Amino acid sequence: MILDQRHVSAFLASVPQAAETILEAVNDDGVVHVFSHFDTDGLSAAGIIGKALSRLDAKFRIRITQWVDDKIMAEILSEKPQLIVFTDLGSGYIDVLNEKLSSLKIVVLDHHQVIGEQKANIVHVNPHLHEIDGARDISGSGVAYFTAKAIDKINIDLASLAVVGALGDIQDKYDQRSLGGLNAKIVEDAESSGLLTVEKDLIFFGRETRPIHRTLASTTNPYIPGISGEEDKSLAFLVNLNIKPKQGAKWRALRDLSGEEKKILCSALADYLLSKGLHYEVSNLVGHVYILNHEEPWTPMRDAREFSVLLNATGRMGKPSLGVAVCMGDKGAAVEEANKILRQYRRDIGKYLRWVMEKPERIEELENIYVVHGKDYIDDKIVGAISSILSISLSDPEKPLIMYANLKEEEIAKFSARTIDIVTNKGVDLGGVMQIAAGKCMGKGGGHNVAAGAQVPLKSVSTFIELVDGLIGRQLKDERNGS
Repeated sequence: MILDQRHVSAFLASVPQAAETILEAVNDDGVVHVFSHFDTDGLSAAGIIGKALSRLDAKFRIRITQWVDDKIMAEILSEKPQLIVFTDLGSGYIDVLNEKLSSLKIVVLDHHQVIGEQKANIVHVNPHLHEIDGARDISGSGVAYFTAKAIDKINIDLASLAVVGALGDIQDKYDQRSLGGLNAKIVEDAESSGLLTVEKDLIFFGRETRPIHRTLASTTNPYIPGISGEEDKSLAFLVNLNIKPKQGAKWRALRDLSGEEKKILCSALADYLLSKGLHYEVSNLVGHVYILNHEEPWTPMRDAREFSVLLNATGRMGKPSLGVAVCMGDKGAAVEEANKILRQYRRDIGKYLRWVMEKPERIEELENIYVVHGKDYIDDKIVGAISSILSISLSDPEKPLIMYANLKEEEIAKFSARTIDIVTNKGVDLGGVMQIAAGKCMGKGGGHNVAAGAQVPLKSVSTFIELVDGLIGRQLKDERNGS
């Protein structure tokens, strides 16, 4: 899909006002409070704005959060910073910001669907305001990057972080898993600056660093039943293909395979996935690989997708400050600690996936959706990651999936909804569905057409699920009827 250049120009024209607002606050020696989301994209966005502010010798503080709630509002009102910057969140809370923070200056740098119309105190940069798809054409960190670049051209060296953020938000939805739309402009900046090299290869976590069998066992996108999470079976799979896992005493990584060996491996994996009925997963085997030239070779941060998983782990395992520190250039203790967290995160992902798959009743199939009842077992911070993997691993990936985990202390359930582009092309908008259904249950919801979330009271879980199933059914029916 080629973007309309008028829309691109309109979006880019909206950026300087945000940059000027930030510069005004800094030049007035004001304190800037940055609030960002806790996933890869949010941490990348926070790192980009944090680095840009640091270069200005600004007074600032970064706070990472899952959502904007009353506690955050109260905190802001008590401290009254000169400027509040929301990155990778905020657009879904415009009405709330209008109501609660009308006396404060706010910049929103986001790519989620917009709920409400901002007042004069809010400077809002969002692709959806210019008919650009925020689910595939630019991420929150991309919006932050264009703003940082407008603040000072020196910040072009932060383009690679925006690439990491976009990959973390699974925006590699163009040909052969490439980044397109406004993301392509960011890739161009990173390449022209010598920060990034783009190649085509097998796409697996650990291609730079791990023994091949561990790389296969670690992969969750694509998720390969019987291989993902199973090192011994992965090793046996390679041996059966006559691919030597070792060269002498040294384990071989994916980068060490010959072109012919890669072809053999790719073909065998494709046949295996097809035999399991996972046709959609085959397209995720090969694609564009984004190599960060300024990172050390053979480290997890060299491959931008691997870097994105590292950041996601820090956020979802309750250590987002480590992720932000890494983004802002801390390559010492922060990276070492982040790698420890990553190892635990991947173990948890595997544990939760096995838990979901081991009993059929944990995945309920309704007329229009799948429902995964995570309840008290699955960590609410990892629900989004698990739902993303499962949504393309079930027998019918064209049926949207919603998954929830309970937060008993707050008496709410956190929902994550995922689907694939084929379904959104049929008229399904998960962000709209989650917003409407949550609103009817006295909760909050929103997001993108392809990925969204909600928080609803525990007592309303069943009602919410029924509403989502019905709303998605109605969207599909309306599309079939041409309305």
